[in-house]
Amino acid sequence: MVESSARVFAWSFRLKDIPKMGFPIIFSMISLPTVSNSCTFTSSLATTPVTMFLRDESGENGVQMISFSLIFSRSDLRIAILNAALCLFVSIFRSKQRQRQFHRCTWMTVFKETWPRFSRPGISMSLVESKDGIQCFTFEHNRDYQQVQFKFLDAVESMDPNNFVVLLQLNPYHIDSLLQLSDVCRIQEDQETARDLIERALYSFECAFHPVFSLTSGTCRLDYCRPENRAFYLVLFKHMIFLEKRGCPRTALEYCKLILSLDPDNDPLCMLLIFDFLCLRCREYTTLIRLYEEWEVHRNLSQLPNFSFSVALSYYHLSQQEDISPVENQQLKQKSNVLLQNALIMFPGALMPLLDLCTVQPDAVVSSHAFFGPSSQIGQPPALLELVSLYVGRCHSLWKEAGLMLWLEENVRKGLKRVDSQDPYLEDCQNKRKQRYQSAPRNIHRHVLMSEIKEATATLPLEVTTQPGMGFDPLPPLDSIVSYIRPERYDLNALKFSALYDTGLLMVAGWLNED
Repeated sequence: MVESSARVFAWSFRLKDIPKMGFPIIFSMISLPTVSNSCTFTSSLATTPVTMFLRDESGENGVQMISFSLIFSRSDLRIAILNAALCLFVSIFRSKQRQRQFHRCTWMTVFKETWPRFSRPGISMSLVESKDGIQCFTFEHNRDYQQVQFKFLDAVESMDPNNFVVLLQLNPYHIDSLLQLSDVCRIQEDQETARDLIERALYSFECAFHPVFSLTSGTCRLDYCRPENRAFYLVLFKHMIFLEKRGCPRTALEYCKLILSLDPDNDPLCMLLIFDFLCLRCREYTTLIRLYEEWEVHRNLSQLPNFSFSVALSYYHLSQQEDISPVENQQLKQKSNVLLQNALIMFPGALMPLLDLCTVQPDAVVSSHAFFGPSSQIGQPPALLELVSLYVGRCHSLWKEAGLMLWLEENVRKGLKRVDSQDPYLEDCQNKRKQRYQSAPRNIHRHVLMSEIKEATATLPLEVTTQPGMGFDPLPPLDSIVSYIRPERYDLNALKFSALYDTGLLMVAGWLNED
C-alpha cells in the first residue's frame, strides 16, 4: 500500500509544476480516505494552507470550514506524504512571492510587467489650500529627487540623448527624463516606445496622489506656475494626443476635460483649442454645444475660430439625425446655417486654406471675390492667423464628407450675399478683428508648440521660435514659482561626469585625454 500510494503521488504531478498548482488541485490527486458523511473536496479561491472548504456531494448542505489535521488523522503515511508536499509547495510559493511585486490599483494606466521594478521616485503631493469647495494641491520633490533633477538638467545641457537613457537606467521613473526621451523616440518614429514612456510617467504620478485628490470631482486644482506641477499637465496632454491618434477620441476627450478642470480659469495648455475637435471626433455634439452656451458669456468662445466653426458643424450633424421631428430638423438646420455664415464672415481667412487641405477647388465666383481672396489671409492680425491656421490644420479632416462640402458651398454663397448687401454684422466683425487679435497670450503659443501642427507652428512669432525649446517644459510661465534652485556648474567636465557618475561607467579618463 505504501508503494502504491507513493507511485500515485509521484505520477500525479511534477515538482516544477507545483508553483502553478493550487492546494485543491494537488490534494485532489491524492487518494484520500472516505469521510463519514460522504463529502468530497472542491476547489475554492478562499482555500488556505491550514483550512479548506468541504461541500456535500448533493449540494444541499451548507459550506463548512474544517482543518486538515482532522481529515488525515487515520493515515500516518498519507500525513507524511502530504506534509512533505505541503512544505515543498510553501517554500516554493514563498520564494515566488518574494520575487513578485504587488502594484497599486490605478485608474489612468496599468503597471506593465515589462516596466522596471517600481519604487517611489521621490514625488509626493500635498494639499496647499482648501477654500469654497476648491482644493489646491501641489507635487513636491524630496531631496533625492532634486539631485536626480539636477543630473537631468546636466544631461539636457550635454545635448546627448544617450544621457537620458543612462539616467533612466538608475532612475526609471524620473518624470522629466521620461518626457524628454519620449520626444526623442517620437521624432525617431518609435511611437510605441514613446507612448510607453508617457504611460510609465503617468503611473508614477498617480502613485503619488494625495488621498483626497480626485480626478473626477472637478474641484481639485494644480498651479501651473510650479515646475513640479507642470510635468503632470504635460504627461496628461501627451497621453491624450496618443489616445486620439490610436482611435480613442472618447477617452481622449475625458483627459481633455481633466486637464481643463485642473485650472479652468487660466487654462495653461489652452485645452479649449482642442476640446471641440475631440467632441466632433467622438460625436459628442451636445457636449460641445452645452459648453459653448455656458461659457460664451464670460469666455467669449465665439471669438475662437475653432468654436465658431465647430458649433455650427455640431448643429448640422444633429439636424441629420433620424430620430428627430421635421420641425426640430428645420430649426437645427437653420441654426447651423446662420452660425456657419457668421463664422465665415468673422474668419474669412479660414475658407481657402480649408478647401486647399480638403483638395476642393472653389468656383470662380468665390475665388475671385475680394472678401475670400488672398487679401483676407494676408491682412489677418498675427494672433488671428495663428488661431485660424491651428484650426484648419487640425480639423480639416472633419470636413471631407461630401454632404458637408455641399452644405459649406451653400452657406458660402449666402455669406457672400450678406457681404455684398453690407450686412451690419460685417462691420462688427471687422472691428473685432482689428482690436482683439493683435497678440496671442502665452498659453496659445504653448498649445501650438505642443500640438506640432505644421500649419500653426509656421505662424509663431519670432520671440517664441527663437527661444530654446525644451520638451519637458515648453514655454514656461514668466511668473514661475521656484521651490528649489539648481546649484551652479562651472566646469564642463563636471557636467559630463554628473550624467554618468552613478552608473559606474568610468568614461572620465576619455574626456581628460581629449582635453
